[in-house]
Amino acid sequence: MGVVEMTADELIIATCLQAGRIMVENGSEISRVDDTMMRIAQNAGVISANTYVTITGVMMSIQGRNATQIAAVNRRTIDLEKVAQVNQLSREFAANTIDLPTLHQRLSTLDQASRSFPLWLQLLGAALVSGPLMIMFRQEIENTWPTVVMGTLGYLIFYLLNRYLKIKFLSELTAALMIGFGAEWAVQIGWGTNVNDIIIGALMPLVPGVPLTNAVRDTLAGNFVSGPARGVEALISAAALGFGIAVVITLF
Repeated sequence: MGVVEMTADELIIATCLQAGRIMVENGSEISRVDDTMMRIAQNAGVISANTYVTITGVMMSIQGRNATQIAAVNRRTIDLEKVAQVNQLSREFAANTIDLPTLHQRLSTLDQASRSFPLWLQLLGAALVSGPLMIMFRQEIENTWPTVVMGTLGYLIFYLLNRYLKIKFLSELTAALMIGFGAEWAVQIGWGTNVNDIIIGALMPLVPGVPLTNAVRDTLAGNFVSGPARGVEALISAAALGFGIAVVITLF
């Protein structure tokens, strides 16, 4: 259904749901999603609306009107840049800089856009997260370069597998296996001195820090459905990483 075919109420709800779904899919906490949806609705002239947001779906209705829609959340990743862009579009709509159809169109364009950061920049970020930890926490530089290499390669494997297979936990498990074997190889050839430090540093880009933080924030905010669900998702990711490293340690 295009924008021109929608009624005013349908367009309001569709826009709110689109904003909420994009935010949930890209790692926003539930309270922020609910607040953004309600602000868009209020700025569109809705006096009273009901929203129900979980990590698997978003629902909204307008009280007193026969208008209710549901949007399914089919994928979840971490792209806080998109979350920030949705918030910015919401502020522009509140300031009357853009109208509702324009907001809906820009949200559609944002939803279809690929990740904001290119692969090379993500790999650079993974390298910067991995290596400097050896200096920050261990006050040593002997294992910095092996950690940088293993952390970058591990993230690359995770990125490629997750992009084409779309099975996050399998991608994390495979990346952890590669990091473990790579760390053992680096120590055996004398490139590194401490396999544990290399593994810990190289795993940092894959640790589910944002999902775990959002799980705690959602739970403290009273979202006892989304909070524990996100916590379980983060724990499964951590278990996949831990299992991959455990296999390597057992073999060696």
